Amino acid sequence: MKQLFPRGKRIRPTDKDLVFHTALAALFPVFLLVVLLFHIRQIAGTNWQEVSLSQIAQDVNIPYLLFSMGVAVLVCLTAVLLFWRYRRDEVKQLIHRQKLARMVLENKWYESEQRKEDAFFKDLSSSRSKETITYFPKIYYRMKQGLLHIRVEITLGKYQEQLLNLEKKLESGLYCELTDKELKDSYVEYTLLYDTIANRISIEDVQAKDGRLRLMENVWWEYDKLPHMLIAGGTGGGKTYFILTLIEALLRTNAVLFVLDPKNADLADLQAVMPDVYYKKEDMLACIDRFYEEMMKRSEDMKLMENYRTGENYAYLGLPAHFLISFWQAVGACILLVVLGLLAGLIPAYRAMAIKPIEAIRDE
Repeated sequence: MKQLFPRGKRIRPTDKDLVFHTALAALFPVFLLVVLLFHIRQIAGTNWQEVSLSQIAQDVNIPYLLFSMGVAVLVCLTAVLLFWRYRRDEVKQLIHRQKLARMVLENKWYESEQRKEDAFFKDLSSSRSKETITYFPKIYYRMKQGLLHIRVEITLGKYQEQLLNLEKKLESGLYCELTDKELKDSYVEYTLLYDTIANRISIEDVQAKDGRLRLMENVWWEYDKLPHMLIAGGTGGGKTYFILTLIEALLRTNAVLFVLDPKNADLADLQAVMPDVYYKKEDMLACIDRFYEEMMKRSEDMKLMENYRTGENYAYLGLPAHFLISFWQAVGACILLVVLGLLAGLIPAYRAMAIKPIEAIRDE
């Protein structure tokens, strides 16, 4: 079944008050219904053909009316709290669309003209004018599986540069993280990770399967397609625990792991529970040489297999993935450059033979 809005919902100028308008349209009938239920007997017993407005005003019980209106307000507030509790994503979508509309309006990324308003009496001229928007950029908003997809039409107009560089505004304004920016024919699409706190997963849920590794609820590292990972951050940023989590997930597969830790710290301690863990300079250099030789031999062996096909990777042949995991300090950047220089010429072979370098850099 095709989606009703495949590109998403278009952002329009009237969306600047979208939350208020939606709440009013949804809650006013509820408010009115509750009040009517309190006065249903009086309404049913009234002869509307004979009654007058003055008589209705005299018969109204003001305290009872105020009480019914108070109960209606409480019912509406309860409905709001329940909707926020169980349908928070829908509320967030309304807030996001409202913010996007206000972003365009407040930055004046639209075109308008002043038009005179008609007077109440047609034969009298009016000096009042009203701003009418003649052009509003086409922006489409869609939320799917924890990701926000914001598509912006590019028309070579005077606002093109602003619309092509919305990353920082979207990340800070919508409190999301940009995961992808794709420029296509006549539009650019921003993909952002929504609600990073709620999308966190436990270590047990980090799993590697079918050439990709799950990092968050809706975030995967597809190492078959992108066989390189660089982890950077300051002291205490969580790099070590992140790498240990990756190693634990990969150990539950048939992957082959090589771990280098020149600092002889946390990763070096894995030597007690798994093979191919090195921290001494000579051992690490020997590991890199062996890693290179095995990669080249694997390339030759793959081409001798009966079901070998040009362009297919290791998974097509049923072979395990190989990972080179290393942890470097910024002060040892010269060693890192030597290693990356050795591996740089081998990048085209990585994808085919499942050689996945994972580098972590500590800034100290």
